[in-house]
Amino acid sequence: MEMMHQSAEKNICLTIAYDGTDFFGFQSQRGSGLPTIQETLENALEKLTGAPVQICGSGRTDAGVHAWGQVVNFHTASTIPPDRYPMALLPYLPDSIAIREGKAVPPGFHARFGAKNKTYHYQFYCGRVMSPFYRRFACHVPYAIDVEAMNQAASYLTGSHDFRSFCAAATPKENFVREIYECVVEADHPEEPCLVTLKIQGNGFLWNMVRIIAGTLLEVGIGKRRPQDMPALLGLGDRRKTGKTLGPQGLFLYEVTYLE
Repeated sequence: MEMMHQSAEKNICLTIAYDGTDFFGFQSQRGSGLPTIQETLENALEKLTGAPVQICGSGRTDAGVHAWGQVVNFHTASTIPPDRYPMALLPYLPDSIAIREGKAVPPGFHARFGAKNKTYHYQFYCGRVMSPFYRRFACHVPYAIDVEAMNQAASYLTGSHDFRSFCAAATPKENFVREIYECVVEADHPEEPCLVTLKIQGNGFLWNMVRIIAGTLLEVGIGKRRPQDMPALLGLGDRRKTGKTLGPQGLFLYEVTYLE
């Protein structure tokens, strides 16, 4: 626990990576007994600083989903230098959570409302036998897939569209329009030729949107759909017509960017 003198509050921003396999998502579920990223991090910060801390995340990730670039901010009177948080928190966090960066940000910075865009990655492991090293971090596809066809299909998703066909049916939203800046499928992993990655960047994402896009593109990759079917699927606005929601283990919140 910190023993240093307490001073005026500062706004601290942390960039976090985590293996979400053993957590019930990012958002705290206090009283449920279920481990979450938020509650684990808040408990660690309280032990470190000696005072309760409430963090704000750039967005929620569901149970089993990972992050390389989740961003949070919190206000604290602690005198710990912002760039020391990655090392200072090590004794209080499980091995599945790592603080990649700590920095001071302006008082009005808000990790969620200040986000300009987000990038997600979804990983497929396309081999007959699943690698034990990727079983927690990729969706197993036991056959070859047509990456070129998947990229043709993915190109139709860029731009501003109504994505109600590509989100969970129970999504509590009135506006389903999101803008996708980039959507590509890459298989250039020389160290792991079985790995295929969907990379998608946009100004926001609906509930399960990336996992449903990944499931639909996978159907294109195995020949169950044609790339040119994508515009019609967008226009239908019918979740029942798109692909399955793939498992959480392949999904990563990769990066969040902010307005300068």
